[in-house]
Amino acid sequence: MRKPLFVLALAASLSAQAQHVLDVQTQKLGAPVQSTMYGIFFEDINYAADGGLYAELVMNRSFEYPNHFAGWDISGKVMLLSDSPFDKNPNCLRLAPSGHSDKHTMIENHGFFGMGVKGGEEYRFSVWARVPGGGSAKLWVDLVDNATMGDDQKLGNVGVDVSGKEWKKYTAIIKPRRTFDKAHLRVWGDSKVTVDVDHVSLFPVKTWKGRENGMRQDLAQALFDMHPGVFRFPGGCIVEGTDLETRYNWKNSVGPVENRPLNENRWHYTFTSRYFPNYYQSYGLGFFEFFQLCEDFGCEPLPVISCGLSCQFQNPDPTKPGVHVPVDQLDDYIQDALDLVEFANGPADSKWGKVRADMGHPEPFNLKYLGVGNEQWDYDEKHGGYGPVFTERLKKFNDALRAKYPALKLIGTTGPNSEGWDFDLLQPRMKELKVDLYDEHYYRNEEWFLSHGLRYDSYDRKGPRVFAGEYACHGKGKKWNHFETSLYEAAHMTGIERNADLVHMATYAPLFAHVEGWQWRPDAIWYDNLRSFKSVSYYVQQMFAMNKGTNVLSLTMNKKPVAGQDGQDGLFASSVYDSTTGEVIIKVVNTSKEKQAITLNLLGMKNGGTAQTLTLHHDGSLDDENTLDQPDKICPVSGTANVTAGKKAATLEDQVPAMTFRLYRIKK
Repeated sequence: MRKPLFVLALAASLSAQAQHVLDVQTQKLGAPVQSTMYGIFFEDINYAADGGLYAELVMNRSFEYPNHFAGWDISGKVMLLSDSPFDKNPNCLRLAPSGHSDKHTMIENHGFFGMGVKGGEEYRFSVWARVPGGGSAKLWVDLVDNATMGDDQKLGNVGVDVSGKEWKKYTAIIKPRRTFDKAHLRVWGDSKVTVDVDHVSLFPVKTWKGRENGMRQDLAQALFDMHPGVFRFPGGCIVEGTDLETRYNWKNSVGPVENRPLNENRWHYTFTSRYFPNYYQSYGLGFFEFFQLCEDFGCEPLPVISCGLSCQFQNPDPTKPGVHVPVDQLDDYIQDALDLVEFANGPADSKWGKVRADMGHPEPFNLKYLGVGNEQWDYDEKHGGYGPVFTERLKKFNDALRAKYPALKLIGTTGPNSEGWDFDLLQPRMKELKVDLYDEHYYRNEEWFLSHGLRYDSYDRKGPRVFAGEYACHGKGKKWNHFETSLYEAAHMTGIERNADLVHMATYAPLFAHVEGWQWRPDAIWYDNLRSFKSVSYYVQQMFAMNKGTNVLSLTMNKKPVAGQDGQDGLFASSVYDSTTGEVIIKVVNTSKEKQAITLNLLGMKNGGTAQTLTLHHDGSLDDENTLDQPDKICPVSGTANVTAGKKAATLEDQVPAMTFRLYRIKK
């Protein structure tokens, strides 16, 4: 017999309002939560470095792109020379008089999707220049708005006096009269005297920490505000390169910025649907700057180095000559790894410690972690049959690094997948090699994130610790930063937190994306030339990082972890204690489409009071996201909740709205 509609509605209402009791053992401290638990992962994809975090406004500043005039328009008598003072960047330009008073020799740079400049602020122009015939000359430098309909395109200008036959660096300050996001930079040659120029550069004076070779202030501040515990750099796939010649070579990224050679960025040609042929790495943001940022943020640096394997996705046959470094020819790569540790930690009078000291940092950076390889894997008989392609190389690195630096913690990888034959093959091998941690990556859909709440509960506790080095929820057919997938990332992170004895690091990926230059999404932080916004995924990461506590507390429902299991109505939860503040911190994620009534049963606490809450919720579409025009459309909101005293346990009762992440901080 069919039940009346009002009976079905009543049953649904009662189900939605069923009280879920979450037992929190506040007296029994569990595993410590590592300071490195929640961090950031940087890769130069989506114009994350040049055109993004790295504040340089000039593209192809040393004319080293394969198309030497990429990013430049030229007018008059401009000649490319190979007579620069920098051996790794030999190209420079000669600006000669045109021979006619009404013809001007000029070079104009477009920047990265234009140059964003702010009216009234200062911009530092610099150039290496000389007068090859001797004497003196004058360069005129303009910031211009080519779209203006007025009489004068100039936003601001300055003159630079150049003298002598020797190369020297010249600087000048330009202050634009108004804000414009698509400015260009023009450098005019002297009308009567030939001038050679190289390394043409323009930075805002207001960079992060005011550094001349600095970072874009708002983007660096957004990283600082994430309160990261670890910073993984410089990638990602760019560590490997499409081939060995284009791998990230850390030694090319240190020393004087003018002499850091250009490197091809493998992301400019990876996606033909989002193709950016003039996407290269200037190395202006290099390993010294990465270490410096880690120091600024108070987090542990985690550099990743090449193990001699180029990208295995793009080079599936490891026996093909010239694609990968043979195992018996790895000495130079292993030495690069040893030298990196010396660069970071060695005394100022050591070979590589001196390079660091000469860059202005005589004190060591105190490097503790090093990753070897990215998303590499071995093969079994059914899949290529090539054998331990990665792990035989990893062993050589491990042996050499442990012999010289036994305190250094080494990080391996379980490849590009979160499960499957390659993961199953690599995971036990990480234990055999006795790495300290291994790096897991998973970009998966909604169903995966909702069904893997217990992923780490059954892991072997006797093996290496886990680093969830790259992860994000990619919606089926909706691969962007929408609210729903960010909520599922929060649900997954409760499982990471509950297993803090095993998982010591986790970093969302990717980190940055330029709205005009992206190739991959979702991403944590988006920007154009002047503005930026934080995605909902950013706020999820920030909520966990700022409330990670010091020790795990047991939290169960009917003696089971709260991980979206049957009967838990889409609830995920975890709890920690913060010994520095004396607070119990509870994170509850309701992934159901109905509000859920919960009781937090605070075992070991009897006092009542007021809990502080932080809630991430959105009443609009689950597909909504933050944007440049609406940067605060979806962000956490503070509130309070009442804690009721009890003879056996204090309690907190709440109605958690549908599709909501709510955090409680309760003074013990």
